[in-house]
Amino acid sequence: MKRTIRTTALTVGALIGALALPAGPAQADTTATARIDLRVLVVSDGGPATDAIAAELDTAGTPYTEVDLTRADRPTIDAAFLADTVDGRPRAKYQAVVLPNDNPFAAGSAEMSALAAYEQTYAIPQVDAYTYARPQVGLQVPAFGGYSGSVDGVRAQVTAAGRAGPFGYLDGAVPFEDNLPTVGESYAYLSTPVAGADFTPYVQAAVPGTTKQGSLVGEYRHDGRRELVVTFVYNRYQQQFRLLARGIVEWMTGGVHLGASRNYFAVHVDDVFAADDRWDTQLNCTPGDVDCANGEGTPDPIRMTPADVDQAIAWQNSHRFTLDLAYNAAGSVDQREDNNGVDQLADKLIADRNKFRWINHTYTHAFLGCEQNVTVVPWTCATDYDGSTKWVSLATIDYEIATNRAWGQVAGLPLETDELVTGEHSGLRILPQQPQDNPNLGLALTAEGVTWLASDNSRDPEQRKVGPATTVSRYPMNVFYNAGRAAEQVDEYNWLYTSRAQGGSGICEDNPATTTCLPAPLDPATGYTDHIVPLETRIALGHVLSNDPKPHFIHQSNLAEDRIAYPVLNGVLDGYDALFADNTPVVNLRMKAIGAELQRRAAWKSAVQAGRVTAYRVGTTVTVRGPGGTAVPATLPTGTTLGNTAYGTAYAGAVSGWTASSGTPLTFTLPAGAAAPAAHPGGTAATTAPAPRTEVPAGVTERVSSTPDS
Repeated sequence: MKRTIRTTALTVGALIGALALPAGPAQADTTATARIDLRVLVVSDGGPATDAIAAELDTAGTPYTEVDLTRADRPTIDAAFLADTVDGRPRAKYQAVVLPNDNPFAAGSAEMSALAAYEQTYAIPQVDAYTYARPQVGLQVPAFGGYSGSVDGVRAQVTAAGRAGPFGYLDGAVPFEDNLPTVGESYAYLSTPVAGADFTPYVQAAVPGTTKQGSLVGEYRHDGRRELVVTFVYNRYQQQFRLLARGIVEWMTGGVHLGASRNYFAVHVDDVFAADDRWDTQLNCTPGDVDCANGEGTPDPIRMTPADVDQAIAWQNSHRFTLDLAYNAAGSVDQREDNNGVDQLADKLIADRNKFRWINHTYTHAFLGCEQNVTVVPWTCATDYDGSTKWVSLATIDYEIATNRAWGQVAGLPLETDELVTGEHSGLRILPQQPQDNPNLGLALTAEGVTWLASDNSRDPEQRKVGPATTVSRYPMNVFYNAGRAAEQVDEYNWLYTSRAQGGSGICEDNPATTTCLPAPLDPATGYTDHIVPLETRIALGHVLSNDPKPHFIHQSNLAEDRIAYPVLNGVLDGYDALFADNTPVVNLRMKAIGAELQRRAAWKSAVQAGRVTAYRVGTTVTVRGPGGTAVPATLPTGTTLGNTAYGTAYAGAVSGWTASSGTPLTFTLPAGAAAPAAHPGGTAATTAPAPRTEVPAGVTERVSSTPDS
């Protein structure tokens, strides 16, 4: 990535001539009256930086066109590619341009000339996704008092200008990852602005060995153009990019774009009221479950106590967060039968039922797929005499759903009766044993009015229909259901993720792509705190920062005994609070709301990919037309109205949301302060302040690598 970047010195007159547009004050008039389509142009060289920005756009539903410079059949970027006239009005086809660096073309390139003239004429901002610090981008060469090298573990900071501008959703700190000390993860050029340059640093870090701050992200205004100059390399998964991605899109769109983005986190606690079987550290399996040979070992189940409920409530209150409890009522029924009618845990949970959200997890947690043959490990599906699969019956599935629901309703649990989590996500396909859904599952869901069904993201990640229900994929956290104590978690973790020679199962040897494999067993005393907690925290926080609403799930056993779930949950929420401003809270949705969000996104993505969405801005008016029945996501400045009504929900300094489309145009009116930025003809440097900060998107829509929409 440390390439030499070519640049072309051209006069403003030459740039304008390349686009065959008038010079002088007429440009400002064009900018004020032109139609600016709400679509981003991403020019990619195949590197990770442009890929990361495209992924950010994809996730939130912001339309973009990609031109891949590595393809011989790519379109030429010229005046006709960038602009035209629609209904007698000049049209800019893209509201922003993303380049892999400040000039990825050959010296004297007509394409760079066309882009520069286009940006001048229509006041279109340009993002230099990863570029070398040099005078051509308003920065000193690092050799003159700057720095080139690793920034692993560096704690960068958002500047006052960044907080007042596109990065105001952050509290200030931007920590760079350092996950493996033996691997270089981040490289950067730290430098200060060239004397006299109109350059504003937004994110900076200390130049090693000095008291100076070098820019990592900043805005350079020159020759009637605005560039966001990024001088560190990144990929789409790294935390430092995930923290800054919203602001990059915010800057390039001026806070006006299709798509919407939030930081989501939801945690489902499965098996509430039941007891979970415990890992046996000697047998390396779980007595009572199917991974132990039938009858092997002595079950020693793990079950919450009333004190664990008090702790859960106290934890929720301290974090302003609500857990979703997926319950199995038979666990309480059995407990009362065995203890003369006493179940202190159930009494406590029912008394505090309104402190939590509740989900039907079936009555006994029965396996609802094929009938399991557990006389072998791993289990197999039982078959009839003709070799056909024996399926759990419709009556059994219906009983499990209906009985658990009825028990919960009698207990006064605040249920949503259309939500369901089956035991082990059973009934749904599971490879290799059961490659298809139980055909009786959809029938039972219809009978019981279930429309939202949980699935396991590790094996069924895409939302799909099962009978009348739509799946909601859940992330399994690597905090094991059969561990109530940290030592048990570490022992099982070592068994799963070390080699046979080290006393492990050898799963990693057989599956070398597994990323959690260990070079050596973890210390039983410290392995959980020192290795598992930081890793699981980083994974879950990565989901939160990726506009991913899918819930995570753990088990009631993890809230009992050593309460091993809390260090991970604390790491996610406390870590989040340390990074984000109060205007950007974690969004904690229940399961059906998550399902609806995913469903809306899929419909929107399909509409954009089919070319059925038109969106543009003229001055302070934004017009969007989508197909009837499809909700339109948009992120706009605070104070925007739709008709005579205030638009959207406040988040990250902007307003955003979904608006149902009937097929007729939606017309948004931006506040007066959000007028389109004026062009700066004649090469005059821009002197206006950065556009007001708003929530930035990330769009999951059409990715065109040949020609743009018309």
